[in-house]
Amino acid sequence: QDGLWQLRDPRAAQRIRMNLGTIQDTDTLKVRLRRNRSARRIILRIDSDADGVVLTLPKWAKDADAMALLSERTDWVLARLGALPPRIAFADGALVPVFDAPHIVRHAPGHGRAIVREGGEIRVSGRAEHLARRLGDWLRAQARTEISARAHPLAARLGERIQRITVRDTRSRWGSCSSAGNLSFSWRLVMAPEWVMDYVIAHEVAHLRHANHGPDFWAAVAGLGVRVQEARRWLNGNAQRLQRIG
Repeated sequence: QDGLWQLRDPRAAQRIRMNLGTIQDTDTLKVRLRRNRSARRIILRIDSDADGVVLTLPKWAKDADAMALLSERTDWVLARLGALPPRIAFADGALVPVFDAPHIVRHAPGHGRAIVREGGEIRVSGRAEHLARRLGDWLRAQARTEISARAHPLAARLGERIQRITVRDTRSRWGSCSSAGNLSFSWRLVMAPEWVMDYVIAHEVAHLRHANHGPDFWAAVAGLGVRVQEARRWLNGNAQRLQRIG
């Protein structure tokens, strides 16, 4: 259940105007209510995708109980929303990282090739209304190429074989490994440093041999020569920023 919550405190509305200029109606807050039978209490979390909040309710709770909690935590919500990294849309002039190096997106309608990455720029040809889709498709293709080139040799070092690699826009995890030997990764890894991508790939490749996070698994990851702790810290500190690009 989605809805808008009226911000009766004008100071709260003003804080949203200052912190989240992309929200058109600055006197309301996007609220999503969800029911979860296993929940034991009302849980309030920030919905960074929608610049709003999600309230998870146990089966016994009333909607009014959730809204009462939101009212009590308004200052916390606004502080967290205000601390979110800015959204970066795929548009002419946007600054988009490729392997953590910032690139300026340039609309180049007369350019012969569809997309060219050169000299700190990503030049996108074609009509302006197609720029966002073309750039997104290009970044996904770059991610798929880079991940595949790294993953198969790492799997061979462990004596394992990858059945299939897919690239998706996942929100809850950077990669996954199925029992059938299929690996899936977030395309957004192409915006992270190469050594961070290498860690995520090594992590999932190691799951081909160890379907757990036990000592043998972590020994296999470390044996692939990646920067485990440093990469994990980088992902924890930059996940939200990457999720708000595109």
